[in-house]
Amino acid sequence: MDEHPPTSGGVRDVKSAARTVDLLEALAARQNRPAKLRELSEALGVPKSSLYALLRTLVSRGWVRTDATGTLYGIGIRALLAGTSYLDADPYLRLVQPYLDELAERTGETIHFGRLDGSDIIYLATRESPAYLRPYSRVGRRLPAFTTALGKALLAERTPTDRESHLPAPLLAMTPHTLTNPAALDADLDAARQLGYAVDQEENTLGLRCLGVALHYTEPVTDAVSCSVPLARLTPSRESEILNALVGVRDTIERVAGPPRTYP
Repeated sequence: MDEHPPTSGGVRDVKSAARTVDLLEALAARQNRPAKLRELSEALGVPKSSLYALLRTLVSRGWVRTDATGTLYGIGIRALLAGTSYLDADPYLRLVQPYLDELAERTGETIHFGRLDGSDIIYLATRESPAYLRPYSRVGRRLPAFTTALGKALLAERTPTDRESHLPAPLLAMTPHTLTNPAALDADLDAARQLGYAVDQEENTLGLRCLGVALHYTEPVTDAVSCSVPLARLTPSRESEILNALVGVRDTIERVAGPPRTYP
């Protein structure tokens, strides 16, 4: 059996399985941009002949889709079914859903629920503002955690060493406002920890300010809730109202969830 060297946990990767996961993650990261065999081969460092065989297997099983010419590849419907199963089975998402609805109704703004995964935040649920509709759903998307209020709220709760393990190198800017200086980012996260909430000031999307709070029902914290507001209609009093609503919902969720559980 073809294997990789032991991982940090002492368990060997099966090469074919690792290659399959790497391929699916690469296709998923491209979102709606199909890829050619050559692009995937170069990105993954896998010979085209080996990758082509793997692609055809995954196409036949529905995990990868291809166009009419058979030369462009994208993520398949089986990946959607697997992702939906994850969402359906997640106990914290079920717990949080009603409170996301409550926040959306109270604020009239866009509400997000996300989970820290490596250096990214994964969006597990979104309630869109009727006044600011995106042309796409953010559910299932990943963004650099350090650029979002969700991610910053979670990074702020981590120790300096643990925090560093969730930051990419280098820190690449999403907008001109993204904090890419490590010292400035650390100071911002330390301030967020003291305040009990994080702020994304156009660091991920121009024209949007986002407030985020961590949910302390796991140790370490993994999940957060945020509210995004266009700067054009945000006043200090409006921001205070939104922050109070976020904090109130956070406290309710944590009370309902009970004592924090150790996250594996």
